[in-house]
Amino acid sequence: MDERDCSRPPAHAQPHGLLNQGSTCYLNSVLQVLFMTRDFREAVERHTCENPKSEWIDQQLKDLFDELQQRKAYTYKITNKLGINNVNEQRDAAEYFEKILSLTNPDASQVFHGECTHKTTCSKCHTCSDADGYFWHLPLELLDSYSEDYSVVDGVEQYFRTSYFDGEDQMYCDLCDAKCDATTKCVMKHHPEVLTLLLKRFDFDYSYMRYVKNNRAVDIPFILQIPENQTYKLYAIVDHFGDLRGGHYTATVKSPDDERWYNLDDASVTLINCPPFQGNIIGNP
Repeated sequence: MDERDCSRPPAHAQPHGLLNQGSTCYLNSVLQVLFMTRDFREAVERHTCENPKSEWIDQQLKDLFDELQQRKAYTYKITNKLGINNVNEQRDAAEYFEKILSLTNPDASQVFHGECTHKTTCSKCHTCSDADGYFWHLPLELLDSYSEDYSVVDGVEQYFRTSYFDGEDQMYCDLCDAKCDATTKCVMKHHPEVLTLLLKRFDFDYSYMRYVKNNRAVDIPFILQIPENQTYKLYAIVDHFGDLRGGHYTATVKSPDDERWYNLDDASVTLINCPPFQGNIIGNP
């Protein structure tokens, strides 16, 4: 918990914004979070110094990060590298978060890279099979929760909870050569340095035959503990306002330079004097 005097002026100049090329708020929000992730930023800088002609996106990121430390910046080099030809088309922030990381050198991207193992156990012969998978984020459904508002803590517990398959849902076991009762459980094999959670707000509504947004309020803890006693502290949120066909993205981030929270809305940067992150917060990320 941050117990500092909220009226104290920041130790450093506040962050700078990113100019919107049309509808590139989804990209701006993601880039601001990456810029504010100090270990990622430093890894990008190291790589560009050691590999100035690298084919990764690191050089474009470093150029942008250098400019952001001085002034408002444009994202022309990034959009060109990503092949974004239509800057007036609204796109998905989570998609471009993954795309940027997949094009960044492994030493930098590993900051966000985790690995899970999905264990399936036959209840009859007790044979256990593992399926490993890497991830950039953990997807959380906004459906089941013990509270009226969606709880991220409940969602994470549900993600790692053992699931049981019996009756018509039995699973085929190769050793038994038959369908048997079984259990599945997700286990974190490698904890990323920075854990990213994706709140899946868009569900397909068969009544309207289209995707609709779940605007349920979300209870987000300042400190989150996941299995194996790994603890993460909240430092950034990307918010989406609007629906699937349109809307706007902003980022709320804690600066590593002065430990204060800012709302980053394209070129506009606003200091949050007394951040509402002291405990649980209700948001729409």
